[in-house]
This record gives sequence, structure tokens and C-alpha cells, in this order.
Amino acid sequence: MSVNLLGTKIGMTQVFTGNGTCIPVTVLKVGPCIITQIKTKYVDGYNAIQIGYAQVSSHLLTKPQLGHLNKSKAPALKYLKEYKIENTDTFQVGQILKVDQIKVGDQIHVQGKSIGKGFSGYQKRHHFSRGPMSHGCKNHRQPGSIGAGTTPGRVFPGKKMAGRLGNYNTTIKNLSVIDINIEQNLMLVQGSVPGKPGALVSIQSKSKDIK
Repeated sequence: MSVNLLGTKIGMTQVFTGNGTCIPVTVLKVGPCIITQIKTKYVDGYNAIQIGYAQVSSHLLTKPQLGHLNKSKAPALKYLKEYKIENTDTFQVGQILKVDQIKVGDQIHVQGKSIGKGFSGYQKRHHFSRGPMSHGCKNHRQPGSIGAGTTPGRVFPGKKMAGRLGNYNTTIKNLSVIDINIEQNLMLVQGSVPGKPGALVSIQSKSKDIK
């Protein structure tokens, strides 16, 4: 059954195995998450659970948001996210999901928003090659031709050009869980995950035994 959690990226570090191998890891603070809503196929057309994460002051939320959370007797939560699941029988509103739902050695998918790098040029954004750097050349980092003039007489949609780089949702799949600290809700995963330290991340895992 799928395990779905929300967390925060803390940063990166490294750990050493017993034989001295250095493994780069990302530290994630995972949960605790509260189930705020359960949707069923009979009522809503599909099975899903909505979980909340990161308790905040109530004055930071709107009245509709507070009213929705009051139905499940949940505190003011900053983030809400819905996950589709196969069966809702093992979940109930108000249930708390923690990092102990995931085991060391599991493979997880981590989704987050990548670091925004602003407006970038062709070489940085699409890895184009530059023009000649010799004296008299005026196209060092210019785009060059972007299409024929007479036919078709326009620029095709999707043409690789300068523009915004980063700041989009991306998923890193099949990251191995190296270690888990249940007391502090921390998890170490091998490799890097999207976003800056402090960014929200969504974690999905396949686990056979859910508490």
C-alpha cells in the first residue's frame, strides 16, 4: 500500500558505511501529518486522503480554511495535499502519520519545487554552444537563427529560447532510505532532492506493512 507524507528539506550531508564508502544524503524532516479528509469512491468518485502538515497560528488562515479543518478537529495547518489511494479502510480522520510508516531500505519518490534561477539565457538554460570568440564576431552568446523569414514567417511554438529557469515541480524517483530517526522525525535519503533548505517536499513510498 502507498505511504504518502509531507515534509521539509533540511539540507545535505554525508554518511560513511562500514567499509568506508561515503554516501551523499539529504536530511528530511517528515511529518507528523494529520489526515484531515477522506474521500471515497461512493461519495466523491475516487478514493483519496487529504493530509495536513506544519501547524501555524490560526490568524494566518482564512475562515473557509479554518472551517474545513474544524470538521476534522485538526489544528491550523499550513499545507494540505491530497493523495489517491486504493483502499480507505485502514485510515480515519484525525489519524497521525509519522516517519515510522517508512522503513530503512525502502524506495521513495520525492517531489518538490526546484530552485528558481530567474531569467536565463540560451547557454545556461538549454546548454547551447556559444559563437566564436575571435575579434570581430558579434554573436558570442546570441541565439542565432530562430526560423525562416518567408516560410513559415513565424517562430514555431516550443522553440528553445531564453526564459525562466527552475522554480517548477519535479520528482526524483527511487531514492533509497539510508536511516530514520523516529524521535526527531528525521529521515536520510541517498542523493539530492529538489528545492532549497526549508522547502516543502512530498514523499511517496510503497510499503507492505503500515501501522
